[in-house]
Amino acid sequence: MVDKATNLYWKKGFHATSMRNLQDEIDMRPGSIYSAFGSKEGLFKETLRNYTDMGLALLQRLVDECNNPIDVLKAFVKSQVIDTQTDAPNGVCMLAKTMSELTEENQELIDVTKAHLGEISQQFEELIKEAQIQGLIDTEKDPEALASHIQIQITGLRTFAKLNKDKALLHSKIDDIFCHHPFA
Repeated sequence: MVDKATNLYWKKGFHATSMRNLQDEIDMRPGSIYSAFGSKEGLFKETLRNYTDMGLALLQRLVDECNNPIDVLKAFVKSQVIDTQTDAPNGVCMLAKTMSELTEENQELIDVTKAHLGEISQQFEELIKEAQIQGLIDTEKDPEALASHIQIQITGLRTFAKLNKDKALLHSKIDDIFCHHPFA
């Protein structure tokens, strides 16, 4: 049920998703939604948590599969940029979309979204620190700044991927992130 709501919110956004849309998508009446989640906002918070947990689980899976932290980060970016072209409700990150959609009247949801982005950034930082220990990234580089750089690149490349379907070019652009400033 939360997965279906996540996909709906991700596709339409918070404001464009009506209670009727939610009711139809998750097959629950409004009273049941309010009983289970307290409000439309409560359900939205659950979907943001769900989306973040999916990203964190993917990172952990990639840690188990890849040879080193840089390969993990590259694989994650590729999954977020290339795979979302066809395998996601929206080619834009749900968290980034939420940040661009909401206004200060939804400050609590903005704060929740920022916290989730911070969780992902923290995992990037841990991977960058591990890459520094392994000698793959200069120890003079700031892991927090590099993690922010990756998040910014994901957002930009997702937009670029909507305009350009050339997967080889996208792979090249992603590989370049880790070969040039600020990583090099």
